[in-house]
Amino acid sequence: MALSKTDRRERLRFRIRKTVSGTSDRPRLAVFRSNKEIDAQIIDDVNGKTITAASSRDKGIDASKINKTEAANLVGKALAEKALKAGVESITFDRGGYLYHGRVKSLAEGAREGGLKF
Repeated sequence: MALSKTDRRERLRFRIRKTVSGTSDRPRLAVFRSNKEIDAQIIDDVNGKTITAASSRDKGIDASKINKTEAANLVGKALAEKALKAGVESITFDRGGYLYHGRVKSLAEGAREGGLKF
């Protein structure tokens, strides 16, 4: 029996989460990508806390005038800005079962441009 797209992504996500974990000094940047939007959060898995989050639905990012890849880049920059204010400089990247390509890659590059190290 063939797996659906979401089942396949869930399997990949669980495989990634076995190795990638966020600590208080090096939290995890988790990405969620839907058909229209993209969300990212920085998570401290040891304490079970979300430090900061950004989304393409946020007020500062008007995704209606730009394409989805450019919006993902802006989300990465906004998340990096919030993270630096919260005192986070280095993170581990959790692509969430998505390929490191397109919007996920653009978000990561935006976060790097914003000053995060990973």
